[in-house]
Amino acid sequence: MIFSYNWLQSFFKAKLPKPEKLAEFLTMHAFEVGEIKRRAGDFVLNIDILSNRGHDCLCHYGIAREIAAILDRKLNIPKGEKLITKKGELQPVKLKINCPNLVSRYSAIAVEGVKISKSPQWLKKRLGTLGIRSINNIVDLTNFVMLETGQPLHAFDYDKILGKKMVLRRAKKGEKIITLDGVKRDLYEGALIIEDENRLIDLVGIMGGKLSEIDSTTKNIVLQAGSFDRRNIYQATKNLRHSTDASDIYSHGIDPNLTIPALERAYLLLKKIGGGKIVQLIDVYPKKILPLKIKLDLDYVKKLLGIEITSKEIKNMLKRFGFKVVEDLVEAPTLRLDVSIPEDLIEEIGRLYGYQKIKPAFPVASLVPPKRNFELFWENMAKNILKEAGFTEVYNYSFISEEDRKVFKRNNLAEVQNPVSAEQKYLRPSLIPELLKNVKKNQNSVFASSSAGKEIKIFELEKIFKKPKSVEEKRMLSGVIAGDAFYEAKGVVDLLLNKLGISSVWYDEYQPTPEESKLSIWREKRCAEIKTDNEEIGFLGEISPKILGALKIEGRAVVFDIDFEKLQKLASEEQGYQPISAYPAAVRDIAVLVPLFVKVEEVLNQVEFSGGKLIRDVDLFDIYEGEEMPEGKKNFAFHIIYQAEDRTLSSEEIDEIQQKIIEALEENPDWEVRK
Repeated sequence: MIFSYNWLQSFFKAKLPKPEKLAEFLTMHAFEVGEIKRRAGDFVLNIDILSNRGHDCLCHYGIAREIAAILDRKLNIPKGEKLITKKGELQPVKLKINCPNLVSRYSAIAVEGVKISKSPQWLKKRLGTLGIRSINNIVDLTNFVMLETGQPLHAFDYDKILGKKMVLRRAKKGEKIITLDGVKRDLYEGALIIEDENRLIDLVGIMGGKLSEIDSTTKNIVLQAGSFDRRNIYQATKNLRHSTDASDIYSHGIDPNLTIPALERAYLLLKKIGGGKIVQLIDVYPKKILPLKIKLDLDYVKKLLGIEITSKEIKNMLKRFGFKVVEDLVEAPTLRLDVSIPEDLIEEIGRLYGYQKIKPAFPVASLVPPKRNFELFWENMAKNILKEAGFTEVYNYSFISEEDRKVFKRNNLAEVQNPVSAEQKYLRPSLIPELLKNVKKNQNSVFASSSAGKEIKIFELEKIFKKPKSVEEKRMLSGVIAGDAFYEAKGVVDLLLNKLGISSVWYDEYQPTPEESKLSIWREKRCAEIKTDNEEIGFLGEISPKILGALKIEGRAVVFDIDFEKLQKLASEEQGYQPISAYPAAVRDIAVLVPLFVKVEEVLNQVEFSGGKLIRDVDLFDIYEGEEMPEGKKNFAFHIIYQAEDRTLSSEEIDEIQQKIIEALEENPDWEVRK
């Protein structure tokens, strides 16, 4: 907003600092001055008024109050004249307010016998410096008082008010008004207007109506000062796409206690430049606004600002801003609508003291380590293990489509009420569908054709949504390896569980329930349940060729699907340390011919049991089923690794254990160790 330096000077007897220096003071105390220009023997300052101070600083007296507080100068208060009514010839105006919730106060005076003329030179100069064109003494007077006090005024030609009736109400749909600028405006429903007997004569808070304007024939006026709902005025300006100085002030909100002082100031000036006497005073103020009392702890001031200020200095600063201080109670003037809590008062103290004077200092506080988030810890641990094993983490949407439901034969899903698209109709019951679609997309990509893209290994750790009755969330950890990689996937699961400190892991035959038998996504005899301590924690297996065919995935795909909620409960940071043996290991191979129904785990268990503690590890490196095999048979080939912690094993000792294993295996008449 533009302010006149000479006008600001008129509020002080002592000479103000030069405009540049005054601008510096204001800028350093919350009111940034953007530009200073010399204009017709004066200087104009473009001051950026903060949004929370528009109610009291969008006027010269408001900025003068700030200058008086900053410089600790005595302020000259603009004089006014008491509003005393006298007998006259005019019929009283009847006021009716149909929307009291939008009008906190309505004040007006009816003045008889005014003289319309050109404004005196001093008034023209004041307005001209700020770029406001002089119209006549009455209109110029309303602009002057608004720019001085912050209270918008509006003057009606009394004789043009039909029926001497003024009704404040909301505009109805389709109503129109011609404003003072001659523009016919379509009013939006709800805008605040004033109506006389049958015409709209004022667009309240924005601009007066053409039908009641002051002109050279005017002899009697109604001078209005009101306090209106700021939201309504703001909404009206946005809908009409038209704003004025008055609407800007009203949109910030103003103090209802300002209407009468503004009229008193206007009447004092009116007597000097236009004459007339008050024959009617209207003042509707149903709910009086009183000063707010705020309790202020002086020690809290020092604590919040971080500086030592005496109680005497604090009270003095607040008084300079117009606050009344009685012990620990501070009374905020009603014009300071921005002050309601102790922190608001402390902000005033801080900016008057000068934030630039407060030396920066590091806070003194105890550093308390945050409580460990075990959910996040184990999630990160599991993710890092899989990434180190060559997997890439993916993030998918938490939804599946109707087509996915049919492919995976899933029923009783949680349906989204307002899905964004058909692809996001249901909440996902598993991470596997989207992971398999990731495989499909990557197989078709340029990446997949490169040497780096031959093997796709991805995983996701996120929530799924089950719906037995109500929707239940559960975190799952699922991964997929594209290709014939059942035992590789098993090795990854073993690695994951081992590094999470979970022991006693074993794999059991997958036994679907009768309800699941037709819905299984697993390839028959190529899947297993992952168990620990007789509790099933997940599944491992190849995906059914039917599923892969429906998704158009080439080759095979192996998936592990683990309940992460259970995994997290079983995980432990405590891990037993076993030093690496200083003695060499020896490797012997063994091949076993078994019936087709025999599981690898059965043979492994027998080898480890009969071999004893000198067997460090047993690895399956080949499974063969072919024409050369006897009918109904298959061949398992294992590496057996022997190692002792306290000595180097001799060939004789290893041969003895190897023979013991062979004999134990051949105790089963259907098993044959191949020499």
